[in-house]
Amino acid sequence: MAQRPTVTRSIPALRRIVQRFRDAGERIALVPTMGALHAGHLTLVREARRRARRVVVSIFVNPTQFAPHEDFASYPRDFTADLAALGAAKADLIWAPTAEVMYPSGFATRIEPQGAAKAGLEDKFRPHFFGGVATVVTKLFTQVAPDFAMFGQKDYQQLCVVTQMAKDLDLPLKIIGVPTVREKDGLALSSRNAYLSPAERAVAPTLHRVLEASAGRIKRGEPIEMVLEEGAAEIAHVGFALDYLEARHAVSLVPIASPKDGPIRLLVAAKIGKTRLIDNLGV
Repeated sequence: MAQRPTVTRSIPALRRIVQRFRDAGERIALVPTMGALHAGHLTLVREARRRARRVVVSIFVNPTQFAPHEDFASYPRDFTADLAALGAAKADLIWAPTAEVMYPSGFATRIEPQGAAKAGLEDKFRPHFFGGVATVVTKLFTQVAPDFAMFGQKDYQQLCVVTQMAKDLDLPLKIIGVPTVREKDGLALSSRNAYLSPAERAVAPTLHRVLEASAGRIKRGEPIEMVLEEGAAEIAHVGFALDYLEARHAVSLVPIASPKDGPIRLLVAAKIGKTRLIDNLGV
């Protein structure tokens, strides 16, 4: 039977436990999550376990990264299931603060990242998002003081933003990007996949198929602009409302017109029904 991880909800209790880990000379890996855990999250936990003796998983649905019209209230939450999954995955500690603990009365500080956070991708459609992410992630890093922090590559722009932020602020940890976990048909795992109707779920893998096909065509030397235009048309044809399908530099996320401009990452975001999905793929 899996051992139940320790759950803590106060900063003093968290710091006492972390200090015990440190006093024992143990390295710590942090897996930041918003709960509703799926196989992608558990892959992050396993990768954390490979790198550190102690694994801390945070579960916090961060209100500051949701706009008023977004799905904060309805975002999937199942702490009991998350606890069972993390026990099976052998996480050591679950850090599950309330909003009042993370943002107490009088809280007045916010981090506003630049660079990749202003690339005109997710920030164009969710201008509030990366300020909320950067602020809560910095708080998590300060609270847990990990040696490593694990982030999935599915949220690729977020990974770039957090990596740059940790570097710019001289934070003493290493950001680890973990490859996207997918269903057998290619759909990237996401807590928001639960929103998809059966018909929407059937066409959702189109995003990954278009990314794979587009990457192959670009590798063969076809013009990037033409490839992306045709990919966008295919995505729209199956019923998605496309936000973007872009070729960007894999580190800076600046637009790329030619493979000579640097390593390429293809990024897509589109909405089907009420569900907005994102994905990406290296070329």
